[in-house]
Amino acid sequence: MKQCEIKTFGILGGDKRQLFLADSLIKDGRSVILGGFDTLRSFGSIAIADIRTALEYSDALILPVPCVRTDGSLNAPFASGGIYFDSDELEIMKKKPVFTSMKERLVRAYPDLKGARLYDYAARDDFAILNAVPTAEGAAECAMSAFEGTLAGARCLVTGYGRIGKVLSRLLHSLGAKVTVSARSDTDRAYIQAFGYGFVNTTELREVRGFDVVFNTVPFLLFDETLLKNTDRDTLLIDLASLPGGVDFDAASALRIDAQRALSLPGKCAPKTAGEIIKTTVFRIIEEGNR
Repeated sequence: MKQCEIKTFGILGGDKRQLFLADSLIKDGRSVILGGFDTLRSFGSIAIADIRTALEYSDALILPVPCVRTDGSLNAPFASGGIYFDSDELEIMKKKPVFTSMKERLVRAYPDLKGARLYDYAARDDFAILNAVPTAEGAAECAMSAFEGTLAGARCLVTGYGRIGKVLSRLLHSLGAKVTVSARSDTDRAYIQAFGYGFVNTTELREVRGFDVVFNTVPFLLFDETLLKNTDRDTLLIDLASLPGGVDFDAASALRIDAQRALSLPGKCAPKTAGEIIKTTVFRIIEEGNR
């Protein structure tokens, strides 16, 4: 798989990220066919076609984040209806490199693609690290919209010190927030304290008191009913964890805690940057295949 062999990318489905991805590919001298965007009349000089045309006349395919919905349909919010790949389309896909997110979900929905040349760009560390920045900025934007005070001086708790937690904590600190971070490892604790944040051990988190805004990045049910009962009612809780998330939203509602789920923030808050990140990661995969 060589970059020079891929002259035309077929972008199937997706949101604004894919539109900016298409624009960036065009600026790099590639041709692009958009499939699953039939509600758009046009997008500059980029061709908008049906799925079959995009499949047939492209050298490689790029699927969105997430690639398919829970019912197996292509994640295509700009399409006029649900899009499902038929057997002929799957045969075309099997003959080309397919850059996708959530490869396992795609194969579960379409078992015929097992053994196809599927490259999961969203599973890579470089993709996740680059996406942590627009995610953190989007989380701050959510807080600014929902919190009645300023983040400067606000008491903020960030649960989890992974990629997003690291970037988000630094961003909040730079905005003048009083940041506390929960983590589990001694190494994370050392870094957290070195940066001047407060520290709480996640495994010992029994109550959440004295915080204005809590950002959860922990990808398991941390804020269950028990912990929520010991959370201040005037706390704004923003869940950034991937589904099923880290917050019991039914319990939060019953307890009248303002809990908000904030997913796909790069696509909503920074689609241009998110599209560039997809392109950068896809090109890195291609370059690695040439070595």
